[in-house]
Amino acid sequence: MSLSDIKERIARAEASAGRAPGSTALVAVSKVQPRDRVEAVLDQGHRLFGENRVQEAAERWPAFQERYEGIALHLLGPLQTNKARQAMEMFQAIHSLDRPKLARTLARLAQEIGRCPDLFLQVNTGEEPQKAGVLPAEADGFVAECRALDLPMRGLMCIPPVDEEPSLHFALLAKIAARNGLSGLSMGMSGDFERAIAQGATHVRVGSAIFGERDYG
Repeated sequence: MSLSDIKERIARAEASAGRAPGSTALVAVSKVQPRDRVEAVLDQGHRLFGENRVQEAAERWPAFQERYEGIALHLLGPLQTNKARQAMEMFQAIHSLDRPKLARTLARLAQEIGRCPDLFLQVNTGEEPQKAGVLPAEADGFVAECRALDLPMRGLMCIPPVDEEPSLHFALLAKIAARNGLSGLSMGMSGDFERAIAQGATHVRVGSAIFGERDYG
């Protein structure tokens, strides 16, 4: 698989769903990928990347940003409050807003810094105890809480359980977003992004299908 293959598949999925061409943003998930693989994707003109850890992104991206114009970084992984300021200065969007304490921290820092990344509220659609995110029943209340803090709510994010049909979770996320007037849906990964696009995904997060299998060695 390659970047061009994935972009073609996204275009076909948009067409099949009757959606406008280019209505799905491809977030290339570069976490733990070797620099040369990331550089190869940059050389093909792609500029939207997702990282899971603030520290890893801070070590990797400044050098790339000096060489390539227009890079946008999205934080996909869990965010500790003590890394919030660094994340807000480095990322254009945070997909993992998952608790009131973090929301309050981001709101305070936004006042200090004078800007805030686009925020996606993470919903634990499978209600899995080991997974981050607010429960579906609590999502409406949390969205309202974030809006009361003047946070720029862009949309919702989910990671479906590995052993369940993802489309059911994508449909649930879309339903929660619609009733809260949120347009952004960060959902779908390498194995299921076409099904996410069919359910209205605005951001799909694809890593190994673009870069190859990760090396955690």
